[in-house]
Amino acid sequence: MTTPSGTGAGTPIRPIWQRAALWIGGFVTLLYGVEAADTVLPANLDAAGVEPRTADGLWGVLFAPLLHADWAHLTANTVPALVLGFLVLLSGIGRGLAATAIIWVVAGVGTWLIAGSGQIHIGASSLIFGWLSYLIVRGFFTRRAGQILLGVVVLFLYGGMLWGVLPSEPWISWQGHLCGALGGVLAAWLLSADARRARRAPAPTLPR
Repeated sequence: MTTPSGTGAGTPIRPIWQRAALWIGGFVTLLYGVEAADTVLPANLDAAGVEPRTADGLWGVLFAPLLHADWAHLTANTVPALVLGFLVLLSGIGRGLAATAIIWVVAGVGTWLIAGSGQIHIGASSLIFGWLSYLIVRGFFTRRAGQILLGVVVLFLYGGMLWGVLPSEPWISWQGHLCGALGGVLAAWLLSADARRARRAPAPTLPR
């Protein structure tokens, strides 16, 4: 495929799977860069996470998914982030980024509202749980067979992670997981509006 005349005609457009891989690969590379900076710099970057119900902690909504407690925390999130983020972007870069933005905000604000005080919440797992729930429920809103099938496969492979939305160990941000998952459901509903409107539209009548 080439771009239309006047917008760089003759320049090939990468297939969607390549663009999705570049986007999610770039994001995970950013996560590793941030963790490397946190390791070598004297500043404690992890302090910029979500601190519930404090004014400064609200800024953590922007930064928390980029921060990790240590390399083990980051490596544990790497493969799910690559797989689920890639699948979200595969249906369209713009739509995937919109879903991610919704999840990012809902997870951060929700954690800021409901989590216990005195702790700082960080990690990309809030996005991962959001991507997971988005992929699972999206097909039920759009009624598209391919997306329903993908949701079933994702549920089979990663559904066990959903136990992470329940209270567990004190150092695990189950609140971030829960709010991220809710953000994924909200994103799936909001971004399926066109498909839902199309189903409600009256069928055209044939002339007699």
